Amino acid sequence: MKILVVVPAYNEEGCIRGVLEDLREHFPAGDLVVINDGSRDGTSAASKSLGAKVIDLPYNLGIGGAMQTGFLYALSEGYDAVVQFDGDGQHSAEEIPKIFRPFEQGKADLVVGSRFLSDSGFTSSIQRRLGSKILSFVVSTLVGKRLTDTTSGFRVYGGRAIDFFSSVYPEDYPEVEALILAHKKGLKIEEVAARMAPRVAGKSSITVPRAIYYMVKVLLAIFVDLLKKFP
Repeated sequence: MKILVVVPAYNEEGCIRGVLEDLREHFPAGDLVVINDGSRDGTSAASKSLGAKVIDLPYNLGIGGAMQTGFLYALSEGYDAVVQFDGDGQHSAEEIPKIFRPFEQGKADLVVGSRFLSDSGFTSSIQRRLGSKILSFVVSTLVGKRLTDTTSGFRVYGGRAIDFFSSVYPEDYPEVEALILAHKKGLKIEEVAARMAPRVAGKSSITVPRAIYYMVKVLLAIFVDLLKKFP
């Protein structure tokens, strides 16, 4: 199986080296591509110094644009699966085979690594936990399946998902919407417990005002997504 690990990164100079070294050590089966999302720091140079393939976007498109770039690259290069692995150091490459299992067994087209399926020790702010619970409730209700971590950026996509998301992928904060779109397309979704840690360097761009904006925007976008039709 030909596997591509897509690492979307925006101003992650302080984290990216450790992320790539972790992937090289614990998941050598996957080819790496860093989608440098218009970073203003040394993210691109640090990635290239480790020999990683880097696609430099001319300006910041957001996680949606970065991931769609990764899907388009995977499609053009004939990859069978894509692993989404954030560049902030929160994910562990040792967890990838576990998340891959439902896809390898033919049970899923899209597998989500969840921080909340088991006691992983992961903690976040009260507003983020509340927001996650609200979004998980809404998405679970709409797709008819319990999903606990709809904002997770640790995912595996099979061929059908790569093909679909290379042409249809949400902008801004896409993880939640992508689950709704995948369900409407008839893709099989599974969730697997995954250990995640707080970011190792840098600072999250999600402030309290942005979190409120995020909640309102995503909820509105979900209901717009429900009206969409796909062939």
